[in-house]
Amino acid sequence: MGEKNIKISNGVNKDLPKAYNPQDYEDKIYEKWEKSGYFNPDICVREKVCAKNAKPFSIVLPPPNVTGHLHLGHAVMLALQDIMVRYHRMKGDKTLWVPGTDHAAIATQSKVESLLWEKEKKTRHDLGRAEFLKRVEKFAKDSHDTIIKQSKKMGASLDWSREVYTLDEKRSLAVRTAFKKMYDDGLIYHGSRIVNWDPKMQTTVSDDEVEWKEEKTPFYYLKYGPFVIATARPETKFGDKYVVMHPDDKRYKKYKHGEKIELEWINGPVVATVIKDKVIDREFGSGVMTITPWHDAIDFEIAQRHNLDKEQIIDKEGKLLPIAGEFAGLEIKKAREKIVAKLKKKGLLVKVEENYIHNIAINARGGSLIEPQIMKQWFIGVNKEFKRGGKKTTLKKLMQEAVRSGKIKIIPERFNKVYFHWIDNLRDWCISRQIWFGHQIPVWYKKQENKKTRKQENSGEEVYVGIDPPKGEEWIQDGDTLDTWFSSGLWTFSPLGWPKKTEDLKTYHPTSVMETGYDILFFWVARMILMTTYLLDDIPFKTVYLHGLIRDEKGKKMSKSLGNAIDPLEVIKKYGTDAVRLSLVIGSTPGNDVKLTEEKIAGYRNFTNKLWNISRFIMQNAKVKNQNDNSKFKIDYNKLTLADNWILEELDEVRLLVDKKIKGYEFSAAGEILRDFTWDKFADWYLEIAKIEGDKSNILIYVLKNLLILWHPFMPFVTEAIWSSFVPLSGTTEDKQDNLLMVEKWPKVGSSISVGVDARDGGAMLKKDEMNLIKDIITSIRNARAENKVEPGKKVKAVIYAGHLKDLVGSQVDLIKGLRTGISELEVKEKGEKIENEIYIAISGIEIYLIGGIDKNKEKERIKKEIDNLEKMITAGEKRLKNKEFRAKAPAEIVKKEEEKLKSFQEALEKLKKQ
Repeated sequence: MGEKNIKISNGVNKDLPKAYNPQDYEDKIYEKWEKSGYFNPDICVREKVCAKNAKPFSIVLPPPNVTGHLHLGHAVMLALQDIMVRYHRMKGDKTLWVPGTDHAAIATQSKVESLLWEKEKKTRHDLGRAEFLKRVEKFAKDSHDTIIKQSKKMGASLDWSREVYTLDEKRSLAVRTAFKKMYDDGLIYHGSRIVNWDPKMQTTVSDDEVEWKEEKTPFYYLKYGPFVIATARPETKFGDKYVVMHPDDKRYKKYKHGEKIELEWINGPVVATVIKDKVIDREFGSGVMTITPWHDAIDFEIAQRHNLDKEQIIDKEGKLLPIAGEFAGLEIKKAREKIVAKLKKKGLLVKVEENYIHNIAINARGGSLIEPQIMKQWFIGVNKEFKRGGKKTTLKKLMQEAVRSGKIKIIPERFNKVYFHWIDNLRDWCISRQIWFGHQIPVWYKKQENKKTRKQENSGEEVYVGIDPPKGEEWIQDGDTLDTWFSSGLWTFSPLGWPKKTEDLKTYHPTSVMETGYDILFFWVARMILMTTYLLDDIPFKTVYLHGLIRDEKGKKMSKSLGNAIDPLEVIKKYGTDAVRLSLVIGSTPGNDVKLTEEKIAGYRNFTNKLWNISRFIMQNAKVKNQNDNSKFKIDYNKLTLADNWILEELDEVRLLVDKKIKGYEFSAAGEILRDFTWDKFADWYLEIAKIEGDKSNILIYVLKNLLILWHPFMPFVTEAIWSSFVPLSGTTEDKQDNLLMVEKWPKVGSSISVGVDARDGGAMLKKDEMNLIKDIITSIRNARAENKVEPGKKVKAVIYAGHLKDLVGSQVDLIKGLRTGISELEVKEKGEKIENEIYIAISGIEIYLIGGIDKNKEKERIKKEIDNLEKMITAGEKRLKNKEFRAKAPAEIVKKEEEKLKSFQEALEKLKKQ
């Protein structure tokens, strides 16, 4: 194969400090990255880090809410996305990662209102809208600044020059444009439907922001004429005048749909109407229920189907209305006990099930109980037909088609089923909120003055819907704000400049990946698919990658109240960012929750230190001086040892596998492959071999550089710190780029050398299997010494009968003797006689004898004692199994276990007697 010239573009700085302290490096490294400008793909193109026509790769960061600081969910999101972004940047792709934050209207306002009351005992109404919004904006700004600092601490290589905010002016223009288009197409309407109402916050709440909490409560069985109905909420039953049953329920066959029945109820006689509907669960309770259409979504839908009356029982404050008679004005919880007492007095209470468990709806943002109400609100009609490409369609159909067609791929695939279940059952989306913070609805009203209205919304009122406000002072804007998810739904394209036709929009949309938690697949991801397919007639992203939730070691969800929460900033300070990132990624698979403990983070801190120490050892021992531009290293491939060929072949395979796994979104698997190669094959084997075989500087540096590149997306700080110790040569590309690893070229899959070195001769024989055999021989000798209790310092002679592998094994005598086997003399023969009374090892057709490892007298004494013990155990076992009473009473599996134990004792005894 001859000699090959291998150019080493960097020299080595041998002054790498003894210990790696993340606090000494991380902030400085991040500052260096930012100053380079390479987070911005435009600068990468200008500096020729990537080609102008390079393939684009883009992610828009799921925007953290400006309600506080980042938690572990954000940390895993940042780590996974940064792996993808750094990988594609190093691959030479035109890589864009857009940062941003979400104003999170209801969550942020709720937080500020709580602080206002806690500190000043005031409500927002005490301050007024303008002053209150100033307070909210100040709080949001402070939270934003904290979040940005925390994102940088995580090493996130976001393009900060493109940072956006869901409530900034450009995003506000996008929101108004989207609203106007949807309104003009008849998809946004003002109508009365049942909504989630929060009596405490005095606003509607989206389905996405409702949490279901288990509650133990009494369950009341009530007499309703000839029927028995059951409810956990008797306070909602005052207006019940419809009794519903399944049309196929034979128990109620005699009752006809629409039949009237007079009966006694809470506040006197009522006339009930029989309704037959297939939605009724015949197995639940008596199979009969009354409905409260104003305060239950299912009841509302039944009422809509059958054109039934709807009557309000509870007001917006959560108090009973006059229909409740003597209970009017009472809060529902206080009224319940009194209502039950009256039902009992009237003989209408059949029985009470005290420990009934059911789910109640809670506002996830405010924590208060949700009370469904029928209210006039702004909605998006998901089943409303409109024309697209000459054909009629609906928003729901667009959302289904985007995934069903394969245009959008969801990882893991099992979430497709969940996605379709949610979309297929999607109801019209209530988009108006009665809060002050957020995008104010772009609708204006004024009293009609004998003019033609643009759109008649209410009698005597002119309505204007537009991107810009109407002219004239008499117009009053709708006081409601839009649901946060409305602006978040535009998130893949509004940050790229829409509604303007920008170069960014043209280049980077659809985005490549949407990486987020599986818990908001339906709430947010689906909203983005809805908005993008409608407004752009395109998909928002090609792939949806769903990560799991972070849980504690017992599998419980982390929370401050449980005392099991881990603050990412605290553990970063203690263990370093790279350790935190690895602990969140390795062991985590798409869609599955991951358990995290501080011990796991500490373990990856140890690995970070291991990589540092490996690098330090190589740099201290490498016989490489700083080279001139034209200097070359020479590697003679005829002189490579078996171990040299092996480590280079193993590295080639690692590069291939890591590239494949990252491409396939198997980030944990990629990290595990790298960790095993780094710690086991490179550190534990090849570095030890290098100490025996002599100078390996060129190969060690080459392998190390490749490892730093491959590890960089996972652990960017320590790899960049080590890389900076390679001294750049004047006039090289690295010099222009400040020798930054983050823009070093990713190894080309299929080529053997990539880091400033020419490719190895492709004809080199694969030595992997041969070296693995030598490793197995060494490991087997070590294990045999331990099993036979040979003292660690005791030297022994070894004889190996290697058969047709005699030449291979004979060529590696120095390695076998030198790698902690305790062998002083080694003979390798093709075959030979059996050597009695010595340690014997058989492996892959090879026989090994360790001579002098056993003290014959001590060994005989040890064997005699073991024989005595086994004979006693065999006697006891035989006695137990001959006992008829034991065999009769003991379970069959216990008897079988005793028989197997006896057999193993007998086999061990026979083996010892032969010895």
